[in-house]
Amino acid sequence: MSELLADDGGHPIRLVNHDDLRRSRLTVFFRMLLALPHYLWLMLYGFAAMFVVFAAWIVGTVRGSIPAGMHSFLVKYVRYRVYVSAYANLAADPFPPFNGAPGAYVVDIEIDPAGHQRRLTIFFRMALAIPAQIISAVLNSLLSVITFFSWFYALVLGRQSPGMEKVLLYGIRYQAQTYGYAYFLTGRYPAL
Repeated sequence: MSELLADDGGHPIRLVNHDDLRRSRLTVFFRMLLALPHYLWLMLYGFAAMFVVFAAWIVGTVRGSIPAGMHSFLVKYVRYRVYVSAYANLAADPFPPFNGAPGAYVVDIEIDPAGHQRRLTIFFRMALAIPAQIISAVLNSLLSVITFFSWFYALVLGRQSPGMEKVLLYGIRYQAQTYGYAYFLTGRYPAL
């Protein structure tokens, strides 16, 4: 099943799903343990991303655009976050790669190339992103609840519920768009 998730009005950050809903009961049972190496790598990757975001904020405020190298690094970081989130939340089954390469995982994001953004919105981006980050945190709590129930569902039936997967992917997409906005990958606010 391959689909571009939901009509998000042509948002520059789009989630693509190629998952077939089948789940390995064994990997579902040990999912949090299996995800630990990814969480550790994500923490280290995120530490480096913080410095790149800060540099992108300075350069973007001056130039009105983010340099291609910084944009590329942050795109890979956000994409990798999507891979880990999809795996940990049971929205996908295969073990994800330890990179943010496009098309490397069954749940992926497409992100438009860097473009010009208004300098003033770049300067105030962290404050402007607060409402989206609050919504993202609420969705993350919902994802935790859905993941809890889908863990039992997948463990018993060996597959994911299509409805639960759609809710999980909705939350993951919104989080990716929130990171993309906060990290200057796009000037477009996340789409609910």
